[in-house]
Amino acid sequence: MTDSTRQADVIVVGAGPAGSSTAYWLAQAGLDVLLLEKAAFPRDKICGDGLTPRAVRALVAMGVDLNAPGWARNKGLRIYGGGVKIELPWPELASFPDFGLVRPRMDLDQLLAEHAAKAGARLLQGCAVTGPILDERTDRIIGVTAKYEGEEVEFHAPLVVAADGNSSRLSVAMGVRRRPDRPMGVAVRRYFRTPRHDDDYMEAWLELWDGERLLPGYGWVFPVGDGTSNVGLGLLNTSKAFQNVDYRGMMRAWCAQMPEEWQFDEDHATGPIRGAALPMGFNRQPHYTRGMLLVGDAGGMINPFNGEGIDYALESGRLAAEIMVQALARRTPAQRERTLHEYPRILKEEHGGYFTLARIFVQAIGDPRVMKFLTSHGLPHPTLMRFTLKLLANLTDRRGGDMMDRVINAMQKVAPAA
Repeated sequence: MTDSTRQADVIVVGAGPAGSSTAYWLAQAGLDVLLLEKAAFPRDKICGDGLTPRAVRALVAMGVDLNAPGWARNKGLRIYGGGVKIELPWPELASFPDFGLVRPRMDLDQLLAEHAAKAGARLLQGCAVTGPILDERTDRIIGVTAKYEGEEVEFHAPLVVAADGNSSRLSVAMGVRRRPDRPMGVAVRRYFRTPRHDDDYMEAWLELWDGERLLPGYGWVFPVGDGTSNVGLGLLNTSKAFQNVDYRGMMRAWCAQMPEEWQFDEDHATGPIRGAALPMGFNRQPHYTRGMLLVGDAGGMINPFNGEGIDYALESGRLAAEIMVQALARRTPAQRERTLHEYPRILKEEHGGYFTLARIFVQAIGDPRVMKFLTSHGLPHPTLMRFTLKLLANLTDRRGGDMMDRVINAMQKVAPAA
């Protein structure tokens, strides 16, 4: 590599949905962007693979072809709990499409990275970033060191984006730590060959029992449409029992109680049970510091209400890109810095109140009595459940909208953004 190919306007570390979204929007604006991915595609990520209309909206904005093969569309969410089953279609809104999608991360991440590359981003696979390069005078990040094609290399840019996931080693190296006052989740999932692979509803079970203990979280079955379904459990650390749960054992027991004809058994599993941590509710801050912006899981941008992170990854990538485009057009360092500090402010303005509501909610359902009351008394009421779906999936029209939208929007406004 020549010195000129190691220079860019922006370096994005990590080519998951957040990094690829950031790189796509930067390239669309005409900036020279390096997108560095430590693995080689295709590569897997632990995820439910479900995309609500919020994530679909972000994909539509990026010009991703959702009519191409490989996308499984769904009409809504089917919820089980308290002895009740209820089907909730995705709400009809001006701001969001009325369908969700499922696509395995093995496939989705490569598609999005290649989409960014087609827009002009320079994608380097097998490029493992090892640390930040700091300006000794200003203590700002001015690039990264990496192992690439068997050698130690340096890449330089005035701005760097940490899109390197939950562990975000780049953020840690820059002194940005996790906040202990934010919820964390754990997800375990497995793929099964099943006749339910083409169901047009995603499914959620709201009662997860570990023996006699009712735990905060839910089980899911998301139809992939290729002969398999993504089946998994998501659990929150707000329960006292969290540290003592055998997640894989619980997953096996949960699958074993499903109807035999669904084929959630060893004979029809396509691989092992795999798990991952879910960083929630802005659990790593600040989202901008000394020339580095955090997007997606690196900034803890998973919704505590439902464990969804792909939509916020895509949205934060677009917002970060828009801010950086504006900042790099400013004439003085002080003007650039003022613009860059808008990023965490806008993030909090957009999602801070909502994530505060979510934290209060998940803290409450950490008490099994609260969880039991909600599943027993909430599910039999379709109107209440339609409201709950809008709240949990963050799907409202901000302007106009119905009474449910106005109530949810008002709740977000009055909740403190932290």
